[in-house]
Amino acid sequence: QVQLVESGGGLVQAGGSLRLSCAASGLTFSRYTMGWFRQAPGKEREFVAAISWSGGMTYYADSVKGRFTISRDNAKNTVYLQMNSLKPEDTAVYYCAAGPRYSRSSSGTYDYWGQGTQVTVSS
Repeated sequence: QVQLVESGGGLVQAGGSLRLSCAASGLTFSRYTMGWFRQAPGKEREFVAAISWSGGMTYYADSVKGRFTISRDNAKNTVYLQMNSLKPEDTAVYYCAAGPRYSRSSSGTYDYWGQGTQVTVSS
């Protein structure tokens, strides 16, 4: 079965950095758009970033543009989210997702989801 397993979350001070990883199995990774979403307590899940199957196209939420970078390694079936200049408002559970090639910022277009990893940014 398809599994997406996130790692790399943790506690960091404001201004710090974290790198999230999402290892995929059970699917032909290079055929899928990969996305990162996040959900803070009491809020709806929101789009963070997405990357096309080849890695040639990337998409970001305005709130993270210039601070976060999404990348992928199709040889390792892994997608990454480098998060720099973290802010307390970035605190959330971060989820990776796999979807068809037309997937972008809409969570409803993604087929598979990981269990999430907690990111906490202290002020």
